[in-house]
Amino acid sequence: VVDRHGMISPGRAAVTERAGPAAAGATAAIRAALDLAGAADREAAARLAELSGAARSTWLTPPPPGRPGPDADPALVRAWWAGLTAAQRRWLVVHEPARVGRLDGVPTAARDQANRLLLGARRDDLLAERRRLLERVPRTAVELAGLLRVEGALAGLGELTARLAAPEGPRAYLLGLATAGEGRAVVALGNPDRSARVLTYVPGMTAGLDDVPGELGRAARVLSRCTALAPGEETAAVLWLDYDAPDFLHEAAWPGQARDAGPALHRFQEGLRVTHDGPPGRQTVLGHSYGSLVVGIAARDHGLAADALVFVGSPGVGAAHAAELGLPPGQVWASTAPDDLIRLARPPDELVRSGLLGAFPPGSAAGLVAGADRELWFGPDPAHPGFGGRTFASGRHGHTGYWEADNPALDGMARIVLGR
Repeated sequence: VVDRHGMISPGRAAVTERAGPAAAGATAAIRAALDLAGAADREAAARLAELSGAARSTWLTPPPPGRPGPDADPALVRAWWAGLTAAQRRWLVVHEPARVGRLDGVPTAARDQANRLLLGARRDDLLAERRRLLERVPRTAVELAGLLRVEGALAGLGELTARLAAPEGPRAYLLGLATAGEGRAVVALGNPDRSARVLTYVPGMTAGLDDVPGELGRAARVLSRCTALAPGEETAAVLWLDYDAPDFLHEAAWPGQARDAGPALHRFQEGLRVTHDGPPGRQTVLGHSYGSLVVGIAARDHGLAADALVFVGSPGVGAAHAAELGLPPGQVWASTAPDDLIRLARPPDELVRSGLLGAFPPGSAAGLVAGADRELWFGPDPAHPGFGGRTFASGRHGHTGYWEADNPALDGMARIVLGR
């Protein structure tokens, strides 16, 4: 028998020896579900109260002039947004969704509403570009590559739209979307404004709109492991793909694109901090491959509102020591799989001396051993003890397998997010 508070007691059936422990476990699970339902009910009640109040007044009211620009300080954006009436906020979401959807410092729910209004227009942009490319006969190699990019972006956008509409799993929030170039997207699983723990995941080379479903799946696997380890605690995971990731190795050999991404990642993390409800949540920023360089340079040059940094499969993070990243060294973590070929990303001068990898063919055992010391392409290996951070284990899953279910790295990332 389950009472209205979630307590379980034996019914008329015979009580077995196992009934006590089973009842205790079931009670805990039911209480966790009730807590989650209670939080959802309170949020819904607050929104309904706002709507009912608006129904007795003007539904849409234009705000005063003086909108913050896209590069505005998130704290100033938050103060500006808090000073608007509910009717003025609704006007902005409906009439200026492109502005609201990209502003760090605007609460998650409003950004999500604004960006969802743009989904149809973004898809139309891609369809128009595809029609233009199909009309070109004969097509150049550049145009053929552009056509492949558009087809991939359309597929990725379609899968993202389906995920946003999916009733199962943690609710997805669309915090940013662009279709120019390779495309960009910022998507949260769970609401970071009310979650006690928030992960921001920055992917690496070749990431674009076509890769969003797969990259979001990686964030989802960390979130799922967090839920398994802490079932009663609310956690959110954000895919942050709001930079121009390198498409080819010759682009990934330079830090320029990572440097360009630094200010945007800094603002995003500041925005998460200022829009959070209640006490500050624990924020973790995770970078994979070239994304680890993005995170490292942003932390070094601009500072990140984060309680922990995590680097996996890193070619170096642009810092000589963990102390340069603005966090206590004990909150800088890294892992590199024993068979990750990123270990071959030797410093440029060393590659020249060794005949551009001629001495150690890629993938050879000698090459992996040669890459086992601390110097990589973009500086010291953050997974080396000399870097001054902390490490966690990874199995032999190559460069992209850190999120595999049987890889201890997945458990390691989740525990860092939870602060355990």
